Amino acid sequence: MSVAKKKYERNLSIRSNILSTIAYFNFFTYPLKKREIWLFLPNVYEYIEFEIALQLLVNNASIYKIEEFYSLENNYTIVQRRVRGNIKAKELIKVAEKIALFLSKFPYVRGIAVSGLLSKNFADDTSGIDLFIVAAKNRLWIARTFIHFYKKFTFLIKKQPLFYTNYFIEEEHLEIAEKNIYTATEISTLLPLQGSVAFEKFYSYNKWINTFLPNKYLRISSAKKIKKPWTKWMTEAMLNNVIGNALDDLFMRITAKRWMARSGKTKMKSCGIITDISATKYYAKAAPFTFENKLIDQYERKVIELMNKKEMILKPIL
Repeated sequence: MSVAKKKYERNLSIRSNILSTIAYFNFFTYPLKKREIWLFLPNVYEYIEFEIALQLLVNNASIYKIEEFYSLENNYTIVQRRVRGNIKAKELIKVAEKIALFLSKFPYVRGIAVSGLLSKNFADDTSGIDLFIVAAKNRLWIARTFIHFYKKFTFLIKKQPLFYTNYFIEEEHLEIAEKNIYTATEISTLLPLQGSVAFEKFYSYNKWINTFLPNKYLRISSAKKIKKPWTKWMTEAMLNNVIGNALDDLFMRITAKRWMARSGKTKMKSCGIITDISATKYYAKAAPFTFENKLIDQYERKVIELMNKKEMILKPIL
């Protein structure tokens, strides 16, 4: 194979990678900056090669550059939306830091990170704060129940904070089972706020995300070390026994039963239940599987569509 042909095929591969990366974030109406595209590429390339391929896509009108952002759409309003969302996110992250500090004092909480759109530096007037929480071994459901009761209390006094505990995971079972572009992106964009030790361990269990996002760095350094006030220490001391074991099992069964009733499903497994919300001894996942699967399916179809449009990526290099 000639040197020119090898160079062309490598450039074609990079352009395909760039298109698939921009296509993923297009589902969230989120145009990307050059550095962000680079970080979320599914393969590793020299940065200068990446810049050349990116410019070729712009020159061929395969993608559009609007100010410092790149998108599949030539639409300035989505850039304005992103800029406003980034400003709003900075404000909301400050609130999230205070909430995380407060919740870190709850029994058996070992780590707290911001997840969802806010972790990707975006928010609007309807946004809440999605939290990813690491709980102590065999005490996930006690930790979750304490936080749940706190939210119920604040609701009664009409001062409910705008946070949602979308994902709890136990510190001894930290590997995420679903390994795909969606979960890899969600993990890599987590913003740890409390629990540096817990998240260092969490990322060590999930190095598989490098197969999807080899350029993406993980933000472990953003997490602070959790302090243990006397109230937390005393509560945990009282429950570090068979009573605590029984309570954790009980809280899981009660929550699982309530979730089953809400979903109208009765599918059971030995370790817990699987519904649109998943509950086991080792994790509680509030995000529905249907959304994740639908997004991945749409993404894969969009990538195929882009790859089939040969005028977008197969034009000769001039």
